[in-house]
Amino acid sequence: MDMDMILKPEAVRVFSAVSSKKRLLHELGGIADSVYQVNQTEAVEALQERESLGPTGVGNGVALPHARLDGLEHVVGALVLLEKPVDFSAVDRQPVDLVFALFAPRDAGVEHLKALALVSRTLRDPSVCAKLRANTDPMTLYTIVTEAQAAQAA
Repeated sequence: MDMDMILKPEAVRVFSAVSSKKRLLHELGGIADSVYQVNQTEAVEALQERESLGPTGVGNGVALPHARLDGLEHVVGALVLLEKPVDFSAVDRQPVDLVFALFAPRDAGVEHLKALALVSRTLRDPSVCAKLRANTDPMTLYTIVTEAQAAQAA
C-alpha cells in the first residue's frame, strides 16, 4: 500500500484558525465530502464516535483520527497542518498540529489496519514531522509525506 493511493493532493490542507477538536473533525468531514464525495455529516459523526472510544492523538503533536463509512471502495485520507495546535486529548497531553484522518469502507478489514500502520509509521519519524511543520504549501506537504513513505520502503 502506498501513501499516494490513500491521499489525494486536494485532501491536504493548512488551517490557520481551527479553535477546537470538534471544529477540526467538522473540517475533516468537509474534506472527505469535497474530495472523496463522502457525506460530511456521516463522516463527522463517525469520527466523533471513534473519538468517544478513546482519543486518537498519538503524541508528539500528531493525531490519527479514523472512521469506517458506507459508500467507500477503499481507504482514503486527509492531511491537515494546523498553524495553531489544538487540544486533542493526546496520550502525552500535548496539543496537536499534524492530523492525518483516514476514512475506510465499513467492511475494510486488513486494508484499514495497513493504512493506519503506514500513516503511523510515516508520522512517527521526527524528521518527516519537522519538514511538514516547516512548510505551509499543501502541495509541498503532499510531496513530503508521499516521498517519506517511499523512502521508508526503500
